[in-house]
Amino acid sequence: MSNMDAYITDEAHGTNWRFMLGDSAERINEIAENSVHLSVYSPPFQSLYTYSPSVRDMGNSLDKGDFFDQYSFIIAGNLRITVPGGIACVHVAQTSTTKTTHGVIGLNDFRGDVIRAYQKEGWIYFGEVTVDKDPQAQAIRTKATALTFATKNRDSSSSRPALADYLLIFKKPGDRAKRVKNDVSNDEWIEWARPIWYGIHETNTLNARIAREADDERHLTPLQLDFIERCIRLYSNPGDTVFTAFGGVSSELYMAVKLGRKALGIELKPSYWRTGCQYLADLETELSAPSLLDHIGA
Repeated sequence: MSNMDAYITDEAHGTNWRFMLGDSAERINEIAENSVHLSVYSPPFQSLYTYSPSVRDMGNSLDKGDFFDQYSFIIAGNLRITVPGGIACVHVAQTSTTKTTHGVIGLNDFRGDVIRAYQKEGWIYFGEVTVDKDPQAQAIRTKATALTFATKNRDSSSSRPALADYLLIFKKPGDRAKRVKNDVSNDEWIEWARPIWYGIHETNTLNARIAREADDERHLTPLQLDFIERCIRLYSNPGDTVFTAFGGVSSELYMAVKLGRKALGIELKPSYWRTGCQYLADLETELSAPSLLDHIGA
């Protein structure tokens, strides 16, 4: 069996987390109906990032139709496992076209395609936030010539602004049996209720470097921990179950456990899954360690 065809499943547990290895489109069927209170994840951005050589990896889809055919199983499964009134926070960005692949340099409306895909499966499109990005950092990371000073100075008709990230908020029809009583202060809400989020630190991520393998075509970019924290604190109660269908190195699970929730996730790639399990195990050890106040009897 070649690396392209290799597929294995596994599972690891902690006191407040369960991390499944395998294909989300299949393994999501093992999760009980109406058992998840909040989902937070970033799906592969169609052909923009390729995380593994597996044919099951959505980043390796043949085209947009193939990508959303696969994704629809996860979107529908996520609706089934979510409690009525539960929220799905989905992180996306627009994707670019190239002359080599598409014949033109421009953008695809990936954000809009994701919204329509969720609506098609029965989710309510409830809200969204634009997340500010650093154009200089993006130019360096993506090699986007449209962002460079050279392009601006040579022919600014070939320049465009940096691509923002988006938080898409979807709600399952119905009302939550237990209302969400968050700990978000009024001052925090003044900032977080804005249609644009500033202050999301692009480097505030779990270190994914050790999870990369030779077959990776592009680097894994974990979701920022402060982005995840805002979603969890806004849309879940302590003790709720937070789910991610694209677990990566466990960023969403890590923050869920750290914030007193139960974490449930699925990841396709074994190296990412193993790294995530270690992060989660280390976090639980850290959280269970006695504090200085315990030692002095406070």
